[in-house]
Formats: sequence, structure tokens, C-alpha cells
Amino acid sequence: MMDYSSLLNKTVKDIKPSGIRKFFDIAATMDNVISLGVGEPDFQTPWQIRKAGIESLEKGKTKYTSNWGIDRLRSEIAGYVERKFGPKYCPDEEILVTVGGSEAIDMCIRAVVNPGDEVIIPQPSYVCYEPVTRLAGGVPVIIETKAENDFKVTPEELKNAMSERTKLLILPYPCNPTGAIMEKEDIEKLYDVIKDTNILVLSDEIYAELTFGGKRHISPAAIEGMWERTVTVNGFSKAFSMTGWRLGFACGPREIMDQITKIHQFAIMCAPTTSQYAAIEALRGCDDDVEYMVKEYDMRRRMMVSGFNKIGLECREPKGAFYAFPSIKSTGMTSDEFCEKLLYSKNVAVVPGTAFGASGEGFIRASYCYSVEHIKEAVSRIGEFLKEL
Repeated sequence: MMDYSSLLNKTVKDIKPSGIRKFFDIAATMDNVISLGVGEPDFQTPWQIRKAGIESLEKGKTKYTSNWGIDRLRSEIAGYVERKFGPKYCPDEEILVTVGGSEAIDMCIRAVVNPGDEVIIPQPSYVCYEPVTRLAGGVPVIIETKAENDFKVTPEELKNAMSERTKLLILPYPCNPTGAIMEKEDIEKLYDVIKDTNILVLSDEIYAELTFGGKRHISPAAIEGMWERTVTVNGFSKAFSMTGWRLGFACGPREIMDQITKIHQFAIMCAPTTSQYAAIEALRGCDDDVEYMVKEYDMRRRMMVSGFNKIGLECREPKGAFYAFPSIKSTGMTSDEFCEKLLYSKNVAVVPGTAFGASGEGFIRASYCYSVEHIKEAVSRIGEFLKEL
């Protein structure tokens, strides 16, 4: 018989499955469950985007594209990034179209991290950074961001995390799960800390369009002195409601992008052709659709945050992404205990903060990319749950 325990890669075996999925797998077996868990827009992909994808199929555009992606799409991405966020990139040499933002993150880490190199990861944050770092042989160095600092990375925290082995700093803003953003002065202070080093920055900007309260996303690559040391990752899943199309992109200096594309070339070949043609239309003609969705999210955001505070869960204002991150410390329960008891007693699914790192203990993540009725009912059930404790 096969001895799979000795056959399998030890690093892979030691990595725990995503903590996000646990409660959804349970919820899937239950009736009348309201979920505030999945980070997926409830809007349909705008029709003109779907139409562009359909037309590309009707015209037989189903062949491989360049490893880098369709020329027209990369030109549109360059124009979009400059128009919206400021950084300028050469579409022929500095932009790669990827299978979602997740592939771009994975490839960037693999392209720069050697075994033993340290990668600084602020947490709570998206679940992939730490395991992907380990898979590349890197050493995750965690910065536990604090609620009192609005979950931003401070210069002092960055200094304390750095060493001679630091290779990469990940900046996951706007942040999943906290909703935190980094403003221009915040990034400038971090640059002052790393400007005399050879540390690269991976800026995950998948929620860049989703900022609120008059705050526009600031890309680190737009800060003077930062462009040459930043790889920017973005995509179409969140802002354009194109999660299933699996399309993202990475932008950065050619010396780095050449190596990232080499990994992409051997592992993937190219991003889905139909999705690429659809994305061209997204960037050309969907600003109004994005603006509409952002306004809807903003309304739901204010409703959810107000609702949590009214029922006794302290919730700071999230200024980006589409998540609230209320504290459940007043209940005396751990995040996992709270989520499990809430699910079984009130049929409401939320995500424990610990799914996003140990520093998420005492918090839960609730997504507001759901209908108003959905959010109201969920908050009402959570309020009942708290009263019964």
C-alpha cells in the first residue's frame, strides 16, 4: 500500500485549510441560514461586460493569448491604473494579466523569496499571504495591527519587524477583513523606514475602488520613491463583480515582471481568453457601474456598522473593502466559540477573526455585499443572540 504520509510535501501538509470555509461548510448543511461570510459581490457582472465575453466566443476568439495577456487589455490596464491611482506603467513590459489577483500574489512571492528570506505580513489580513510565503520557503514575520491604530501598519511596528533577512513587505490595503486603509502620509512614513534598504513591497489593491467617506485609495507606487520597489496587484473580481471570470493583473518594474511572467508562462500559460476580452469592456465603459455599486456598498456599510454598535458590538468604521470587523470581546467568548454558537442558535454565519491571523482573536468578519433585507435580518438575529447570552 502507498505510504501517503511520507509521499506528501511536509510544508503543504503542515498548512491548515482556510479558516473562512469551515463555517460555510457547516452552514451549507443547514436550512434558513443567513450568511455574512463570503466576500463576493451580490451584483451581477454588468451586462456590457458579459456581452463582450459572449461576442468574443461568437467570433471564435478562443485561442491562447500572449503569456503577458492581450495587448489591448494591457493598454487599457495601464490607462486605468494611471487615471484612477496615478502610477504609470509600460503595457508591453510592466503589466501581466493573471488568473485572478491570487495568482499574481503567489507569483510575486515566488519570484523574489529564497528559502530563509523573511516576508513581513500585517495581520489580520487575507488568508493566502502566510501559506504562500511558506510554500516558497520564506519565513513569515507577522505585524499584529491594532484596532486603536485603525489596523494600519505603523513605522514603529515596521522597524521592529525588519531584519537583515527581510526581502518583502506586503501591504494589503484596503484590507480584508478589517476594512482599514492606508492614507498618503501613512505610506510615506513607511517609505522613510525602508528607503535605504532593498526591501520590495507587494501592494494588494484588489479593493482599491472600494473606499468610502471621501477617501480615495492611495497606491504605494504613486508615492515618490516607491515605484521602483513596488509590485502592485489588482483585478476585476471585486470592483467589477467578476469573481468567476478569474482575472487579475500585476504591475511593476520590468526586471521583476520578467521573472514573474516566467513562472506564469510555465505554470499557467495565459489567463482565460474570454475573460480578457470582457475585461477590456469593463475598463472602457463601466465607470458608472462601479460608482453605482460603491454607493450601494457605502449605504450597506453604514447600516451594518450602526446596527452592530446599537446591539452592543463595538465596530470601528471600515473605510475600504466591503467588510465590518466588530469586536466580540464583551461576550467573553473566543471568536470561534462566538461564530459556532451563533450559527447553531440563530442560523447566522460570520467568520471568526482568527481566520485572518492570531491577532484577529476577539473579532468577527461580516461582509456587507448582501441585500439590505439580508443585513437587517442578520443583525437582528445577532442582537437576539447577544440578549440571550
